[in-house]
Amino acid sequence: MLIETARLTIRPWLPRDLPGWAAINADAEVRQFYYPALLTREESDAEIDQCLKHLNDHGFAFLAVERRDDQALVGGAGLSWTDDLPGGPAVEIGWILARRFWRQGYAREASQAWLAHAWSIGLERVVGYTSTINRPSRALMETLGMSRNAAADFADPTVPPGDPLSSHVLYQIDRPS
Repeated sequence: MLIETARLTIRPWLPRDLPGWAAINADAEVRQFYYPALLTREESDAEIDQCLKHLNDHGFAFLAVERRDDQALVGGAGLSWTDDLPGGPAVEIGWILARRFWRQGYAREASQAWLAHAWSIGLERVVGYTSTINRPSRALMETLGMSRNAAADFADPTVPPGDPLSSHVLYQIDRPS
């Protein structure tokens, strides 16, 4: 699977991505809205293995995002099936970028490409969720045309109760008619 945009290539993870992905997941500022906050190299590598399995099983996944002009690893973005949401299974969109690539429109560009791909393969709805305090991701979801479904907001069961990251908001977008 390969998706290209004006500035980005979205592709399956390669062994050369492992150190860069581990560095992203070890950056406290990048991971400030995630629980657990930081991942070890082994946990980062395991995430990539899970993404590649998901790609094999479903034909889409959370994949590597690199700049086309210099092949620099920007981060990851993609779609994945999740069973962890109130209301049942859904296809989730997500992204995480290395800090040096923030505020350059890369997350928006990759996510718009993923939404176009979702519609091209016949998906009817894509959801996104994040901690209530994650204003940057919430703003991006709104920029993408996603709407908050406040009735579906939830406490993430993987986060200890009372932790500021526990409260999550759910956004969704339906396939254009």
